[in-house]
Order: sequence, then C-alpha cells, then structure tokens
Amino acid sequence: MSLDHAGRIAVVTGAATGIGRAYAERLAADGATVAILDRDDAAAVVSQIEAAGGKAASFRVDLTDPDAVLRARDEVQASLGTASVLVNNAGIYPNEPFEGMPFANWQTIFDVNVNTMFHTTQAFAPGMRANGFGRIVNMTSNSVNLVIPGFTHYIASKMAVIGLTRGLATELADAGITVNAVGPSLVRTATTEAGPAVFFEVVPQMQAIKRVQVPADLTGTVSFLASEDAGFITGQTFWVDGGLARS
Repeated sequence: MSLDHAGRIAVVTGAATGIGRAYAERLAADGATVAILDRDDAAAVVSQIEAAGGKAASFRVDLTDPDAVLRARDEVQASLGTASVLVNNAGIYPNEPFEGMPFANWQTIFDVNVNTMFHTTQAFAPGMRANGFGRIVNMTSNSVNLVIPGFTHYIASKMAVIGLTRGLATELADAGITVNAVGPSLVRTATTEAGPAVFFEVVPQMQAIKRVQVPADLTGTVSFLASEDAGFITGQTFWVDGGLARS
C-alpha cells in the first residue's frame, strides 16, 4: 500500500542507518520531504532518496542537547518548511548487568532513548499546533514484554516511551496532533548483528511468524500512522513484532 504524504515535511531522528534509514526512505517514497536528524552523517541516505526521485536533507545534531535540537528545528524550517510529522527513532541498546552498573550508564540510555523525544517534541510540536495537524510516532520495543538479562536499563527506558506517548496524546489532541508508539521485535540491522548471534536464533522462535524481522516490516505501519487516515488513532502502542507480544 502506498500512502500519500505529498506536501508534508517529515522529521526522522537517528536515520543515518538502520531502522531509521528505512523510515526515511519509505516516507520519502510516499511523498514526504524528509529531514534526517542524526549525530552521524546521513549524506548517503539523502543521496539514495534523491536517486529514487524523493526529497530529503540531513542535519547533524546531538539530540541529547536541547539547544542543539532547537537550532536544528530552525534550520529545518528555514530550508524545508514546518514539520508536520516527527518519527522519534534515535536510540541505543547496550547490554549490561544491572548489578554494578554505573548510574552514568543508566542515565545515558534515558538521555538517548527518552530525553531526546522530549527535546524533539517540544521543538516541533508548536509548529504542528500552529498548522492544526501533526503526527508523532515514537519507537518503543517489545523487550518491555520480555525477560532479557542485561537489558534492564533499556527495558525501563522503552517503557517510559509508552508512558510519554500516552501523556502526549492527551496533551496534544486538541491541536490535531496524534501521538503513537511502535514496538518491534528483534530487527536485523548492522548494529544488532554485532550483538549476540543467539538472539536471532531464539527470538524468532517465540514469534508467531518465525523469521527474523527486518526494517521493511515496520515502515508501512509508521507511514500509516503518519498519514491523515490515522487521524482518530492516538495514545496507542502497536506491536509490529511477528506476534511476539502474544507470548
């Protein structure tokens, strides 16, 4: 299914690689002009989108710095226009036992996985409110439904994303802004492939659809939630996980 985002400006965080890149490419293919916010260079993604006939621009920014996010918002608005779609995808998922974990490590994962969403939503929501239309999609994880040793800080941060999503859905609904979350299973990317290989053997067997999830499995849901057709859906978490949530 192709969704029409023509005339929309869509901001995608953490889209230089991995799942975020897939979101950026899908939204551009569906007609949006995509602004990629990432600490890394996303020139290759922009080139790929443009080669396919889409429109995109890259903005390098430390998303944990609220002032830097506001500057990036101003740059996006000056060069592309006011964003009406925000996909909060940036995140990290280190593996570390809770006992003996330095508090700084706990704080870092919340800074990246939760606080960045606070900064970007505060930056871009006013423009959406002014236009009376907005779509915000936050990435959580099905790890919140599982017991995975060494991921307590990650699971806690992704549960916080669900709470943030529900709260924002309440506060922003009067402005025509919807806020939803998407929770995948274990997705094969260059980053996850660098982790324990056993995860790719075990997790798919817990799913109803017993294959490894790839980024393309998520992009249709995100594009739909960013569309006008999803205007009566807000505050929800969608488990796009091959049926892992049922287990």
